[in-house]
Amino acid sequence: MSQPRRVVSVTEGRALLKRAKPSKYKSRKTTVDGIVFDSAKEARRYQELRLLNKAGQIRNLHRQFDFELQTVGSDRRVHVVAYYIADFVYHERTAEGAWVRVVEDCKGYRTAMYRLKAKWLKLQDGITIRET
Repeated sequence: MSQPRRVVSVTEGRALLKRAKPSKYKSRKTTVDGIVFDSAKEARRYQELRLLNKAGQIRNLHRQFDFELQTVGSDRRVHVVAYYIADFVYHERTAEGAWVRVVEDCKGYRTAMYRLKAKWLKLQDGITIRET
């Protein structure tokens, strides 16, 4: 015999829909300084980079930096096909004292989509992503 249907109010229904699904890769959202990070690993790395920034080892620290992934269409125009969003972009001092740009991603699992976008970014702009 089937169970009778449970009737819920609109408020209860909304609350049920808002329940967060567990992350596919077991990462937990973590908040540091009022900033929500996708994982505890990313939050820890942000804290490390912030300290390096204060110490003068790095500068121009940015989070969630967008890179356009482009192609040239049959109409010979450049089209933005997708975006790669880096966890962190900053400048790091080399041993010679020069500043170089670093594009960094905190990876727990390298998805097929990530590998494709990383390769595309390397071919398009010559940028190698530093994985931490």
